[in-house]
Amino acid sequence: LQTMSGNEHDWLALKPQEPSPSQCCGSGCKPCIYDVYEKELAQWERAKAKQDKSLLMEKKEQSSNSELNPDTFTAFSISSVEQLTEDTYQYKFELPGNSSLRLSSGQHLVLRGVVNGLEVQRAYTPISPGNAEGYFEVLMKCYEAGLMSQYIKTWKKGDVVFWRGPFGGFPYRPNQHGELLMLASGTGLAPMLPLLHSITGDEEDETFVTLVGCFRTFHSIYLKPLLQDLARYWNIRIFYVLSQETSVEKLPWSYRENTYTGRLDEDLMKTIVNSCRRKPFALICGSSTFNEDMNRYLKAAGIEENSCFVF
Repeated sequence: LQTMSGNEHDWLALKPQEPSPSQCCGSGCKPCIYDVYEKELAQWERAKAKQDKSLLMEKKEQSSNSELNPDTFTAFSISSVEQLTEDTYQYKFELPGNSSLRLSSGQHLVLRGVVNGLEVQRAYTPISPGNAEGYFEVLMKCYEAGLMSQYIKTWKKGDVVFWRGPFGGFPYRPNQHGELLMLASGTGLAPMLPLLHSITGDEEDETFVTLVGCFRTFHSIYLKPLLQDLARYWNIRIFYVLSQETSVEKLPWSYRENTYTGRLDEDLMKTIVNSCRRKPFALICGSSTFNEDMNRYLKAAGIEENSCFVF
């Protein structure tokens, strides 16, 4: 058996690692981590054929500047950690200078974490306005058994974490739709917030918005002060559907009129759709079962599939 030459050994050490399934966040990113791997592998093969290691350098340089990039992970530092509910946190990340991510509405980023030596990637949507300067904020729910959650729970102010993106998003133009009906379950609220900031921040945008936030209990509603502020705009209405509350009598006065108990079902969907001021275009974000249910209820309420977008 011929032994590998030192040179061969060096090249093997430089060969990019094929991603494991846990590294793919499953959100259909372009490029996906597998696309990035294919590109790096081709680059490695070219360099090896020419025996020229300097051809591998281009990807290293990219990640040192703190510009967000879909192909390479960039380091961002955590400037604050705030616990919102027992399992949900809001993290603020610093952007160098007064730069902005300039995200379009509802675009998500992919986070890379390493847990017990296993690399994991998940998609999250920043909740800060797309043009926020010097920072961006992300809402994250931690699950008991979640791999990424174990990593996120260790974060503290000053830690550095790695993001790439942006991906996806909902192509929005002001006044493009008469009314947006936003159906959000839990952290599914995230992609709706930059869109709400954009509509309320633009005096020319007269789109009506009906946001329906589905949570378990009154205490599990995130970002209440922000939502209450948004609901003061003439064109924004916010309803809450609380699956584990039995009566609205216990809630603060300001919430009683616009809160429903139980689940968002077909009947309630019809009521909400009929109360819309114009024919709504629906935006949906939640678990896959929530998304499927909402699609079904919307259809029953007369909203066609071409008038829906699922994040």
